[in-house]
Formats: sequence, structure tokens, C-alpha cells
Amino acid sequence: MPKALKLDDPDVTLRQDERESFVAPIEPVTMNSTADARAELISSPQRVAVDVRNVSLTFETADGKVDALSNVSLQVAEGEFVSFIGPSGCGKTTMLRVIADLQQPTSGTLLVNGVSAEQARLERRYGYVFQAPALFPWRTIEKNLKLPLEIMGFSDSEQRQRAARYLALVNLTGFERKFPWQLSGGMQQRVSIARALSFDPELLLMDEPFGALDEIVRDHLNEQLLQLWDKTGKTVLFVTHSIPEAVFLSTKIVVMSPRPGRIIDIIDCNFPRARTLEIRETPEFLKIAQRVRVGLRAGHSYDE
Repeated sequence: MPKALKLDDPDVTLRQDERESFVAPIEPVTMNSTADARAELISSPQRVAVDVRNVSLTFETADGKVDALSNVSLQVAEGEFVSFIGPSGCGKTTMLRVIADLQQPTSGTLLVNGVSAEQARLERRYGYVFQAPALFPWRTIEKNLKLPLEIMGFSDSEQRQRAARYLALVNLTGFERKFPWQLSGGMQQRVSIARALSFDPELLLMDEPFGALDEIVRDHLNEQLLQLWDKTGKTVLFVTHSIPEAVFLSTKIVVMSPRPGRIIDIIDCNFPRARTLEIRETPEFLKIAQRVRVGLRAGHSYDE
């Protein structure tokens, strides 16, 4: 698996000791077609859950063109927890939406578990957790969780079983008959996560789900999310603005530049899957956090 991409600006450099500790540079890979990308996926000894090759996205607006993503390439292995971090407007959410086939790239190729993003969406291979819980206030917690199952045509008995199973997974057993307004913000977000997992997707996309929560609740949910990831074995793509959150949760951190969104660095986090908040005080954690800061500062050279 590639560990880093070269900086686009040759004048921007990262310290050699940090580069050697966490990343190794690679040359960009050019794929001519989706068929080429699929052939690469099949030949790889490790299954790739998300394979992004040279993806760019340009929006047409009343004020002209806006380049949201520029030549982004990324491979995510099955079962990884990958965080995207960068300044506001750098294309983190756009990247998630492209993977989810909610927006189509202007150029490049993209595979999700070996199929196109469109096919992955139609086959419901991913769950999406938004910044806000997006729960219907007139439906109980159980009925909010069961909504995608109703749409997909699961039987009533299967809906009940799955609702009970995934509410238990996020430690909300006993709240089935409550309404969203009777739960705290953190509890509502846990319902949103349970709903996204209820139909057992292969991929979980999370767009800054804890950004609006206070630090104490956020820390608690970070720990719970790691436990959930360990229990389910899902591949997780996670958008955040928090450096400590990215380092604590991830097996890999993708650092992005200001618009147009480019990948500045991809940093491995080789911490044990079972980790506690105390790891944030270790030299290894602090060194990776500093590495992320260096990448974010380097990215701002594009504005100069």
C-alpha cells in the first residue's frame, strides 16, 4: 500500500527524519480506464476497499468554475480507518460524496470494493453518517433506526431484530421508545451511526459526526467508535478538523490542501486497535500529530 504522495510544490519540503518515520514517497499512478483500475485491484494481494485514481472535480457556478478536487489518488485497504483532515473548503466532504456517488468527478476513476461508485450506491454497500444526526423528530429512536430497513423491504421481524442488535452495539438499549429530542446530542449521533450500520454495509462514511459536540462527549464517542470499528471490522472513512481526533482514531491520515483539494501527505498510524485516550500523551502520538501540522502548513503554500 502506498504511504505518501509527493508534494505538488517542489519548494515545499518536509523534514527528512519525519518523512522516514512515517511515510515513503511514491510516484503518482496513471490509470487509463476503470478496467485498468479493476485489473490492478484483482492482482493486489491485499483487498482494496476504495481505489481512487487521478480524480478531479470542477463545479460550474454563476461566478465561474470552482476546482474542488485536483488529481486525487488514494487506496484504502479493507478494514482500515482513514481520516481526512484539512482546512475548511479543501474538499474533504466532496471526496466522501464522490465515493458515495452523490457527486460525479469531472475526471479520473473510482472503485468501491471492486465496483463503480454508482453500483456500490445502488447495491447499498456503504452507510453514511452526516454532521447532524438527521433524525425525524416524530419517529421514535427505534423507528428512526428502522427507516432504511423499511425502504429496503426487510420484514417486520428482521427490522425489530436489527434495531435491537445495533442499538445494543451503540449502548442505547432501553431507549427504543424515546424521541430524538429526549436524547443528548451524543446519543442522537450514536443512533445515526447505528442506523448507518443497520443494513450491514461494507463501508462506513462519516462526515465530521462529532464536530458539534463538546470535548468531553467527543472523547467518549471517539473511544466508543474505536470499539465499534473493532467489533464490526468495517472500513471507515472519517472527515475531521481535529488533529488529535484524526491521530487517535486512524490507521491512516490523509492530509489535504486548501482548494483545489490535493493530497499533501498520507500518514500511517500504527497504534494498537485497542487504545485509550492516554495514548495521546505518548511521544509517538505527539510526533504523528506534529507531522500532520507540518503537512497542513505546507498545504497553505498553494495560497501564496
